[in-house]
Amino acid sequence: MTVDVPSNYKPSEREAFMNPMMREYFRQKLLTWRAELLNDSNETLQSLQEGGLVAPDIADRASAEMDRSLELRTRDRARKLITKIDEALERIENGTYGFCEETHEPISISRLEARPIATYSLEAQERHERMERTHRED
Repeated sequence: MTVDVPSNYKPSEREAFMNPMMREYFRQKLLTWRAELLNDSNETLQSLQEGGLVAPDIADRASAEMDRSLELRTRDRARKLITKIDEALERIENGTYGFCEETHEPISISRLEARPIATYSLEAQERHERMERTHRED
């Protein structure tokens, strides 16, 4: 069953949580984000393949190498993000999207709008981060 999402649609706390329209809205948002990341990645790959330019000046070579390194780190972050987007799309398919993995309560619409790959409610995420900091300091 395909749901048409009007271009002016914005999810609201007043409607039923994760109704078909809301699910489709977030699915499209995630697919668009994923496509943008893949497009950026392909452009980077092309530019790296064409970038066999050897600068005669050592400072220029060092600068080009730094740029290349930064670009590769950025692409690695994008690759990890695409994995998280794919996981979120899977959760939409199996009906668990939008619900906190810890409390199983709905994640706020505003949090999902800001971070559509969120798996924890804001409160659970803060608890999780506090626990990480506590264990890191040991």
